[in-house]
Amino acid sequence: MDFNHSEERRMLQETLHRYLSDNYDSEQRSASVSQGQGYSEKVWSDFAELGVIGVLFAEADGGFGGGGFDIAVVFEELGRVACVEPLMASGVMAGHLLSALGNDEQKALIEEVIAGDLKIVSALEEPQSRYDLDAVETMAERIDDGYRLNGTKSVVIGGPSADKLIVSARGEEGLLLFVVDADAAGVERYSYPNLDGYHASDIALVNVEVPASARLGASQVVLPILEAARAAGVVALCAEAVGAMEAAKDLTVEYLRVRTQFGRALGKFQALQHRMSTVLIEIEQARSALINVAGHLSAEPSLRDKHVSAAKNLIGRVAQLVCEETIQLHGGIGMTEEYALGHYAKRLMMIDHQLGDVDYHLERFVGVMQTEAVREIS
Repeated sequence: MDFNHSEERRMLQETLHRYLSDNYDSEQRSASVSQGQGYSEKVWSDFAELGVIGVLFAEADGGFGGGGFDIAVVFEELGRVACVEPLMASGVMAGHLLSALGNDEQKALIEEVIAGDLKIVSALEEPQSRYDLDAVETMAERIDDGYRLNGTKSVVIGGPSADKLIVSARGEEGLLLFVVDADAAGVERYSYPNLDGYHASDIALVNVEVPASARLGASQVVLPILEAARAAGVVALCAEAVGAMEAAKDLTVEYLRVRTQFGRALGKFQALQHRMSTVLIEIEQARSALINVAGHLSAEPSLRDKHVSAAKNLIGRVAQLVCEETIQLHGGIGMTEEYALGHYAKRLMMIDHQLGDVDYHLERFVGVMQTEAVREIS
């Protein structure tokens, strides 16, 4: 099997890599983090112009990609610079929901997203949900000409800069999704920076009235589409983690090469070489898992979910090892704010808690395998 990227993906990867190398240093990252909404308008505009947002969508939606490897190429490069612009929140999950469930009017929003003029973010998790997309207590009450929403959404990444939200709620018809203006009456955003520099919001919906036309996927069962959107998000997170781990490894190799002790470079000590060898091997294993899950993003749900949970679990465990080893090999400098390694470590820790941590995906993987075994027996 040929694991090389197509010519178009290689060109995109090289273009994005060059742009980020030239324009997204630690100073730019700090500037984005310090912005009240947690992103740079200039960088966001450049992403749109370079086609970085468009590649996250299929041609039928006005983009020129949308596949697992398209997502992986973009987010691995973002991970290499610990980029904090909310591209995953706005481009991947919300974009997938709009594409899969939207009517013509709702899908027209994708064009604005690709152009960088609109940021739409999915607000799905709640304080009690613990990664379960179906554990929704936000209520959607029918009113004469629409719905009234009441509930709370937690840790909505990209929430501070969102123009619109895709909100899950439970109504008489079951689990529902709505496209809601982020500044609509009754939408209260409590925004804050996370440990890794990304900005998020806790969102309270207090008697938010929306028209019936705001319902996304009015005639469809939405939970399977939510699972598919989460799978796309996991591919993005896994790719970002691999990029961040590669960057952390490169920093550590360079540090061991130039830092001396007892008259010798640290990298000359065999014990440290063995530890770095373990890091390199584990990162290659994580990359293999990323390739595997990206290649199965379009597979039938049970096969897709098996690989999604296997990859998220494995990459989460590898990321923990890489963080621990690279920080220990650096010593105290490894976690200072001024040194980039700490940014990678914090982001890797937060990635593990997005869309399901290692324990959640281990349980989910076991559940998928048990269901598959029962199906084969019967």
